Amino acid sequence: MKMPFSKTTLLIISFICIQSFAQDLKLASDVWPPFTNVEKEKSVAIDIVSEALLRSNISCKNYIVDFDTVLKGIKLNDYNGSAALWKTKQREETMLFSKPYLENQLVLVSRKGTNVSVANFEELNNKKLGLIAGYAYNETITNHKNIEYVYSKNNQQNLEKLLSEEIDYFLVDNLLIQYMLKFQVNDVNKYLSISKKPYATKSLHFAINKQVANAAEIIDLFNKEIKLMMQDGTYNKIMELDWIKVDIDDDGVSELILNGDAVGKEAPEKSYSLFYDESKSNGFYINNKHYPDWESVPDAYKNKIPVQNNQQLAPVGIQIKI
Repeated sequence: MKMPFSKTTLLIISFICIQSFAQDLKLASDVWPPFTNVEKEKSVAIDIVSEALLRSNISCKNYIVDFDTVLKGIKLNDYNGSAALWKTKQREETMLFSKPYLENQLVLVSRKGTNVSVANFEELNNKKLGLIAGYAYNETITNHKNIEYVYSKNNQQNLEKLLSEEIDYFLVDNLLIQYMLKFQVNDVNKYLSISKKPYATKSLHFAINKQVANAAEIIDLFNKEIKLMMQDGTYNKIMELDWIKVDIDDDGVSELILNGDAVGKEAPEKSYSLFYDESKSNGFYINNKHYPDWESVPDAYKNKIPVQNNQQLAPVGIQIKI
């Protein structure tokens, strides 16, 4: 006859299970601002992943190495995984991937007054397009014989080439544009035209080697914490953005989530969508509580005026220098 577990036994088992996840994961990434970078530099992907793991009682240490070393190191078990990877069939043979927690959205940028709402890249024939050397652009971007591709080592170089008329356009991640709008909005509006729709998107994932102990359970815990972090404002704080847009309740409609509780008198006109979404948002999350429409947001929040940003350097180092 099997004896039932006592409450004390269950608590001991639960404690052992929790402790089994309290391990040090070695995660490798390359320099890829603002998503991954060296210590003390803006690294939103590393910070988001580290926080989600910490909340799951899983510690990690991040190593910044060359990208080739990232993949080889994970395969050879020198590293347990990476905080920020794109998912491919080949990588899925050896790694488990989380649900996407961010998305890379490439938007087209040109000088003020230039049309950036092109239907396809054939409209850029006989133009010079700035790209980043080593970036894995897909062929829909790079396979145009009549476009002159000009490669730079970073986005700052492309921006400077654009303003000095060495190139006509360049592609940049929308998150960098959000930082420029936050810290240099007057210069952006004066000098740049930016496409509203991204021309390429790639989902970003936390990934670990399948041989890591409890790998599937770690991924599951991570996914659960990420959802809570999106809702409670943690994402906003890490990314240093006022409003983010994401589907919290998986109903196919996104909500707007505020960093803090100062909303101001008017409904927000701009937000950063974690995953590109043109649909209208379904209400607001403020202090982890949902309000279905602007009218239902308490006046106490509307009476708080958001702090205006002074002109300063964006935290990722891309700035307009005139």
